[in-house]
Amino acid sequence: MERASQHGKWSVSSSEEDDDELPAVRTLSKPPEASLSNYSSLSSPVPKVEATSVEVKPEPSPIPTLVIGSEARQQAAKNQTYPVKYDSSPSLAGKRKLDVSDGSGWALSDSDDDDDAAKKNNPPPVRKAPSPKRKKVADERPPSPHGRVYYVDEPDDFFESSVPCLDDMFRFYLNKVTGLDRKYNSGALHIRDVLSPLFGTLKESVQFNYCFDLAWMVQQYPPEFRDRPVLIVHGDKREAKARLVQQAQPFPHIRFCQAKLDIAFGTHHTKMMLLWYDEGFRVIILTSNLIRADWYQKTQGMWMSPLFPRLPKGSSDTCGESPTFFKRDLLEYLASYRAPELEEWIQRIKEHDLSETRVYLVGSTPGRYVGPDMERWGHLRLRKLLYEQTTCIPGEDQWPVVGQFSSIGSMGVDKTKWLAGEFQRTLTTLGKSSLQPNPPIHLVYFITKSFCSLAGGSLPYSIQTAQKQLWLHSYFHRWQADATGRTHAMPHIKTYMRASPDFTQLAWFLVTSANLSKAAWGALEKNNTQVMVRSYELGVLYVPSAFNMKTFPVQKNPFPISSSSSGFPVPFDLPPTCYTPNDQPWIWNIPYNKAPDTHGNVWVPS
Repeated sequence: MERASQHGKWSVSSSEEDDDELPAVRTLSKPPEASLSNYSSLSSPVPKVEATSVEVKPEPSPIPTLVIGSEARQQAAKNQTYPVKYDSSPSLAGKRKLDVSDGSGWALSDSDDDDDAAKKNNPPPVRKAPSPKRKKVADERPPSPHGRVYYVDEPDDFFESSVPCLDDMFRFYLNKVTGLDRKYNSGALHIRDVLSPLFGTLKESVQFNYCFDLAWMVQQYPPEFRDRPVLIVHGDKREAKARLVQQAQPFPHIRFCQAKLDIAFGTHHTKMMLLWYDEGFRVIILTSNLIRADWYQKTQGMWMSPLFPRLPKGSSDTCGESPTFFKRDLLEYLASYRAPELEEWIQRIKEHDLSETRVYLVGSTPGRYVGPDMERWGHLRLRKLLYEQTTCIPGEDQWPVVGQFSSIGSMGVDKTKWLAGEFQRTLTTLGKSSLQPNPPIHLVYFITKSFCSLAGGSLPYSIQTAQKQLWLHSYFHRWQADATGRTHAMPHIKTYMRASPDFTQLAWFLVTSANLSKAAWGALEKNNTQVMVRSYELGVLYVPSAFNMKTFPVQKNPFPISSSSSGFPVPFDLPPTCYTPNDQPWIWNIPYNKAPDTHGNVWVPS
């Protein structure tokens, strides 16, 4: 049947069984090689085809299959790797209310609506069984949608051969995008750059993430560091965990740490690198999965810390703290995993000087928290920081909130259930003002126009959820990023900010792994006496006072990067543009057979 709204018609299957089907991507009638062409806005010529790398797709839903005729499909299926991801479980640092278990391994929740929505909107992936009746397999992921001819090799000068000009003030960087004009990658970083000897002589590392392709990840380390110990922190269980361990068999230097996920439908969504060098220690907090697709033609972001030097022997554990208490908060976040594998890293961090850090850590860890512990995690942590570390601004009720994300959870039948209630109160907190302002809220979410269909699995907003919250779409604005050259590079980055009415100043800025969902940010329960958080998330908050500024000026032309610029490099264009009546948000499980992307592909769930 068809559902119509102010944003167009949505086709919905009347078969309940069809809801379990995975979407597929089809190409228009043309040779398979046509899918190699870069976006129409990308200027670099297409390099030679990479014939060996296949990838997984992102988060947090099942992903599609690329169909270019039956032979191509069969060949791709034979050569896919199974990147992994899926599952749930939590933890804490501080006092957490004990969860009641029903014996099934899941913690019971007071948020029944959330659980029901999660069951319908985030079903476990499926695998076809020999019998006509398909059988669901827990934690299974389908083959990569990309096939063997999707990626092209980056040009020789794509990666850095010397330390590039970087923004040393904010230390906020976008990922490089294959095919962009070189100007827009000047000062952006690829994972291969981050792990290169340019930034230190690596001894050991930890990779916290959601999706992994371990063979690809190992290749991103330079040859001289490729056998150095790596600890993988993940949230996989059962079959997904077994597949991840199997991926690591050729790499004896890889070890694992499984994050505890005790609350249903939670995920280990944090993306962080801990890098230990001969010269010191570094932290990277980012938005990219450890799969090639996320470092290829998507918009991603990261905060890269300074190189933290080792403290003199005999220094106390409290030495090396920053004005933002970053060291304390990072140690508390790592302690929340309750993992023996992280103990040596906790000790290493204590031995280093993190005093140069100028950002605040905003994390989520799963659990139900009461009393003072409610403000340790999730959006209540952000609210506390905005209350304590920002200042009131005249006319602040006219300063809009801008949120930008790649996934949307179930938020209730109307805006008062969560978004315009507790979450809006957090985002509009500015200093110790007793006012309850009601400024505009602009939510930036991708539309189908100019979309690269093969990235559709990275925006898992389902028709089932969208139909229940049509009110939300009145908040939506287009992703447009001409200033950074990334309008056609699908945004997997997540950012939140408070902007002046003319969008030239920022009161604060946050880059994080947290999408627009209660699972990521937490939701109040029991008459606001406890908060429940399902997932691990991590981000960094920039406030002007930490940089001796009243507000952050917005950098109008972030590229090429200039070390002398004092403007903040917002990754997309401001002000954001409202959806037109013909725009509709990207819905991953409905067809777009009349809306080809810039590769000529159309998205058709099958």
